[in-house]
Amino acid sequence: MAIPDYQTLMLPVLQLASDKEEHRFRDSVESLAVMFSLSDEEKNELLPSGNQAVFNNRVGWARSYLKQAGLLISPKRGHFKITEQGLKLLSESHAKINVSLLERYPEFQEFRSRKKDPSKSNYENSAIEIIASETPEDSLASAYRTLSKNLEDEILISVKDSSPSFFERLVIDLLVKMGYGGNRQDAGRALGKSGDGGIDGIINEDRLGLDVIYIQAKRWEGTVGRPEIQKFAGALQGQRARKGVFITTSNFSKEALEYASMIESKIILIGGERLAALMAEHNVGVSIVGQYEVKKIDSDYFDEE
Repeated sequence: MAIPDYQTLMLPVLQLASDKEEHRFRDSVESLAVMFSLSDEEKNELLPSGNQAVFNNRVGWARSYLKQAGLLISPKRGHFKITEQGLKLLSESHAKINVSLLERYPEFQEFRSRKKDPSKSNYENSAIEIIASETPEDSLASAYRTLSKNLEDEILISVKDSSPSFFERLVIDLLVKMGYGGNRQDAGRALGKSGDGGIDGIINEDRLGLDVIYIQAKRWEGTVGRPEIQKFAGALQGQRARKGVFITTSNFSKEALEYASMIESKIILIGGERLAALMAEHNVGVSIVGQYEVKKIDSDYFDEE
């Protein structure tokens, strides 16, 4: 199932604490993961920052909002416990606890009012409320995914509009940025023109040249089918090569993908969308316009008191 949002987690978190005992946050995350039948992949899915699991983050925000409403307290770091106010809310048998329900509590109203900007219009603050239906990290992740997708679309359009010679240089730049071919000069000597608007050649897999990779790159409009991959596989055999990368600005047919996965030679197929994503990831043809640091409290620092 999909990872539940933080508002869906509010009631289960409060129910978990209904025994009036102290609960360690880490243990609660595991219990809730079992309750929602999350797979290992879902439990381990990370935020774009890579610093925290999505599910842990959402459980954390559910706990935080319940604390702001006075339904939970933290008797010590990393633990939480239900309050009398929390027990009373559970006795009302609500099907779900969400931000709207928490608005009944003055403590939560005060917390929400601190988040609103009096200099902004009601419309702007309403937009903030809509965004607040996600955790701040979820909002950042959504914005990041949107920006990344738009950037990758622009990259692919630009790549398709480039000249054959520029495409050759682009592929070399990307492979070098990914750690292949040593430096750019070495990579440039290793790759030769094929005369068909793409490039064919070999490039070192590592800086010492312990192994080589056969490269074929083509600016392609239609879907690349199995025959093209078969030709490439034949070229690999002719070169006694074991590894190859086929790069295209288009995509691959199902038959081409299946064929590449079945043969003995290791052939990696990189279509247009993945090419654009790799270029963005390795800063090829893009520039950084801004950076935002997301910080968290350093508990170890305060423990030294």
